[in-house]
Amino acid sequence: METSFYSEKQLKRLGLKEYGHQVLISRKASFYAPKNISVGNHVRIDDFCILSGKIQIGSYVHISAGTALYGQFGIFIHDYAGLSPHCAVFSASDDFSGEYLIGPTINQKYRHLVGGPVIISRFAQIGAGCTILPNVIINEGVVVGSMSLIKKSLEGWSVYAGIPAKFLKTRSKKILELINLANDDLFYLH
Repeated sequence: METSFYSEKQLKRLGLKEYGHQVLISRKASFYAPKNISVGNHVRIDDFCILSGKIQIGSYVHISAGTALYGQFGIFIHDYAGLSPHCAVFSASDDFSGEYLIGPTINQKYRHLVGGPVIISRFAQIGAGCTILPNVIINEGVVVGSMSLIKKSLEGWSVYAGIPAKFLKTRSKKILELINLANDDLFYLH
């Protein structure tokens, strides 16, 4: 019986820069320039995700359905982080000043891309429908509420929400204790 995830043999043919073990990638996910994409261990990437550009995904990461990662200047998702459905992460943007033309169909000499890497640190969780703009660091343990716009770096172990995302409260660090207690039973994917 065929599953909705690539087999090990099919993963090899995807052409990823590298990938770890126990990786589940939906056959309905799209990869552009897969040679620039690295995936760690125990990662799940669901249906209708788009991964394009320079992307490095750590271990125990879940990228939910419909999420788009545009990594022109790099996207780095560290261990135990996750993106809920329909998030969009941009490491680059066209210059909208009017000094340049805009869009991927325009010759590069008439465009000006601005931006910088996006870093999603360990234990960060991004709520459904969030948008992350270029040159942002989401520090360790951050949780962002659904439908938020992240346009600046966020302080660790905090909860944010809104347009733009604003600090709501601090977050417990109990998960650091749980991760130290976990052993082989940590990984669970179906």
